[in-house]
Amino acid sequence: MTTRINRVLLLAGAVALPAALMLSAVRPVGALAQEAPHLVPAPASVQGDAPAGALRTITVSGGCFWGVQGVFEHVRGVHRAVSGYAGGGADTAQYETVSTGSTGHAESVQVTYDPRQVSFGRLMQIFFSVALDPTLHDAQGPDTGSQYRSEIWAADPAQATAAKAYIAQLDAAHAFGAPIATRVDALPGFYPAEGYHQDYLAHNPDALYIAINDMPKVAALKRLFPGDYVATPVLALPQG
Repeated sequence: MTTRINRVLLLAGAVALPAALMLSAVRPVGALAQEAPHLVPAPASVQGDAPAGALRTITVSGGCFWGVQGVFEHVRGVHRAVSGYAGGGADTAQYETVSTGSTGHAESVQVTYDPRQVSFGRLMQIFFSVALDPTLHDAQGPDTGSQYRSEIWAADPAQATAAKAYIAQLDAAHAFGAPIATRVDALPGFYPAEGYHQDYLAHNPDALYIAINDMPKVAALKRLFPGDYVATPVLALPQG
């Protein structure tokens, strides 16, 4: 897949890309139009959180995990956001294997947050407003394949109920130009990705793929959710 090759080249630090390859990194043949980030309505009812004081997790898939992780690392109340894999088995939770699109895994991000500072509903609103185009099937930005699908992995029945209700609300409000394709399923397991994927946006904001596809998401977060945005990201891996 050309998009996968481009991401690997960028990850490896390639600096001199042929013009044709640079173009395919930006807009490969057959690329789908994207919904522009925009503020969608908040959930009509507050659901999905445990009693105040207990940290909670939410696991989501929305295309390349670099950008999704980068967005949530800038949200107030988030303690940690980890890139990883969900939907398949432990034996196939490895980047190059997942990239074949045959494992059942989706590139995912598990977010640990404090519901006293940010609610499940607010995180869902941020996810749908800026982190992805939820109308796309098995694709986001320049990437295609089932590993780039949009999915919410519920930690418990309450999260599943809240997520499904919110998707129905957004569809009824015609918040997007097409029906939402985001799936909601119980989380079968989450497997952290390799260390070189963690905090990739924070460490490589000028990388071609990040600058084109993901930094605009962080900018949209700051613009649409100024009260929830924090300039200094909380990182998955310690520094030093």
